[in-house]
Formats: sequence, C-alpha cells, structure tokens
Amino acid sequence: MPFQSLNIIEPILKSLEQEGYKIPTPIQKEAIPIVLSGVDLLGCAQTGTGKTAAFTIPILQLLLANKSYDKKIKIRSLIVTPTRELAIQINESIQAYGRFTGLTSTVIFGGVNQNPQTSTLKQGVDILVATPGRLLDLMNQGFISLRNIEIFVLDEADCMLDMGFIHDVKKIIAALPRKRQSLFFSATMPPEIIKLSNTILSNPSKVEITPSATPVDIIKQLVYFVDKGNKNALLIDLLNDEKIKSALVFTRTKHGADNVVKVLSKNKINAEAIHGNKSQNARQRALANFKDQTTRVLVATDIAARGIDIEDMEFVINYEISNIAETYIHRIGRTGRAGAKGTALSLCDAEEKVYLRDIEKLIGKKIPVSDDHSYPLIDHYPVKAVKQQRNSSFRSHKNTQDSNNSRNNNNRKQQTKPVLTLKNR
Repeated sequence: MPFQSLNIIEPILKSLEQEGYKIPTPIQKEAIPIVLSGVDLLGCAQTGTGKTAAFTIPILQLLLANKSYDKKIKIRSLIVTPTRELAIQINESIQAYGRFTGLTSTVIFGGVNQNPQTSTLKQGVDILVATPGRLLDLMNQGFISLRNIEIFVLDEADCMLDMGFIHDVKKIIAALPRKRQSLFFSATMPPEIIKLSNTILSNPSKVEITPSATPVDIIKQLVYFVDKGNKNALLIDLLNDEKIKSALVFTRTKHGADNVVKVLSKNKINAEAIHGNKSQNARQRALANFKDQTTRVLVATDIAARGIDIEDMEFVINYEISNIAETYIHRIGRTGRAGAKGTALSLCDAEEKVYLRDIEKLIGKKIPVSDDHSYPLIDHYPVKAVKQQRNSSFRSHKNTQDSNNSRNNNNRKQQTKPVLTLKNR
C-alpha cells in the first residue's frame, strides 16, 4: 500500500517522495487515517516503527486544510516529548514533511539560552515541539499561550513517567483548551500510563503495533558472558570487526560512559559520549558527528539516547545490561529502525545475570549466547565490591590495631625491665 492510498495531499506526498518514503509502516498505515478523521488516538508502538511520521504527517495536513492567515501566527499544535534529542528530531521531521506546505514550526528545550527560542516564538509558529520544563518556564514568563491549540500530542509517555515529568504534564494539560484533538503515544502501557491517557483523551481510537514487551523481530540479539574486568578488552575486540562501521554503546551511568570513551580513544577508536552532564551544544555536536560517521562510536546513557533516530544504524552494544528490563527494548530499538537490519550485542558479567533473566522473561525467549570470544566468564560468584571494601577496611584496622598492641607491649616490657645501677653491682 503506497502513501497515496492514505489520502495524503500532494504537497506532503512530494516531500515524502524526496525523503525516500514509499510504503507506510504498520503504525503509519493504521494511525494516519484515524488522525485525519479528527478523533483522539491512543497509540502503543515500539520505538523504531515510524511513529513520528504517523502523527506529524496528518497534523500537517489538518492544519493546512484550515490554515490561519492571521498576521500573528498562533500556536495551533503542541507536541510534548521528554528529551531534547527527540524534540529536535521531531521538529526536523515536521520541517522535512512540511517543506511544501508553508507551515512553520520550532523546537524549545532547556539547557540553552532561551533568547533565540523566544525570538522565534514572537514571530509566530504553527507547530511547537517542546520538552516539559522549558515549555512551562516560557508559559510562566508569558512567551507562550496554549489557548489556540487544535491538536495536542504527548509522545513517549512512559519515558515521561520514568523521568518524573508527570506533574509538569498535568500542568500543561490544564492549560490546554477543552476542545482539541489529542494524540497519546507510549511504547509500554502500564496501569499508570492508562490512567494518564484517560485524563487526556476523549473516546479515543486505539492502535497497537506489536506487543510492547516484544523487541522488533528482525533484530539479531546475542549475549557475551564476560568478567567485569574484561569488558573493555572484549568491547575493543568487537569493534575491531570491520563489519561494525558504527555502533551505539550503552552504559548505565554518565561516569561509565565517559570511562568507555577514554578506553576506546586510547585504542584509537573514535568515540564520543552523550549524557545529561554534557551541554546541549556538546550533545548535538556528538550526535551530528555520529550521524555523518565522523565519530564511529557513540556511548550513551538511556535517557540521553531516547531520542536518537539514525537511519541504517545496524549495531547496538550493551556494555552494561540495564537493570530495568523494558529499557533493554528501547535500547535495541535504536537499531532495526522501520524494518531495517539490526544487531544487538550484550556484554553480561556475573552480577548482571539477574537482569538478563528479567529481560528474557519480558521478551518471552532466551537470547542466544556467543562463546566466540577470548574472555569467557570465569568468576561466576564475585564478591561484591562493598563487602570487599569492608573486609579490607576491617583487615587494615585489625592490622593497625595488632601493630599498635605489639608496640604497646614492647613499651611495657621495656618499662618493667630492671634498671642496673652501680649500686646494684
């Protein structure tokens, strides 16, 4: 089924053709007609299924059909998303799909000077893409009014919940007009998300593309059991394979991401880190370098990587296994985008086996194990670092105490030893 069969107007079809889009993905096929009909939508779809186009294409068409010719353009559609990277990429998609429509859009997010953003807002935009914190800040300062919103989108709702944005989202919803079309997207649908969707949507149609706990089937998954101390060596060996032209590597912490970059750089593997401690400019520069393959390896934490959408990225490497099973799905979903080929490799030490079991339980299958490496897992029952530290401290304290006792005893012996004098002689 081509895009023409979805009753998409010519200016947008022309843009899609220039972008190389020919056949809609399942969520695009299901969601676009629903959004064009004007009803609310509850969408459950994995990352990498073409979700952004599923809501941006019909939004552009609906706004163009009722285009405002006021001198001061009012914000008519609001898209709220959790991360800066995702917000930027959504706005890039809007501008790509809407290049022949005459509609305008902009993106706002925190961590940068607000002046360029407020200057653009003063000129007027049709579509605003925003992260919750900066949106509320500029609303409170009087730069943004949501009174004229016709279409509202809450994207990556489960990530919003994980990041603690729920109260911000509720404040934003309270400022929206009652009469509007609302679209709600989430990769997972736990009870908290269903409850939130009920406060936003009115008699919605529901679209669910593949169960939320099932990774994209086309992604090849492998796990390597390795001792924690050998992970760096194994990662370098894997990246020495010329088939891996570029790779997204995941760590659990910001500090871990920086350490991996240092190790790779010392071994002449071009790598950069992207995480919350990096400035917005540094994050965007690292992402741009990775996209144009100036940087071969991008090392990221989970939250920072949520918005990374890079076509033809084949390899994701879990340097550290996520302690949240659902996060594994989001990680590997960075590859295999919209049906493309993908490979997810995971480095699992003994302490992470419990996380791996949770992941396999969630996805409903065992991840194949690869023994084709030089660093097999030897220490199956490692002593936890905290205990080692305590034992070490205890031994150190005990040795010091023993040494002090020994010195004290010697001193006492010397003091009690009879002193010879001439008189005694």
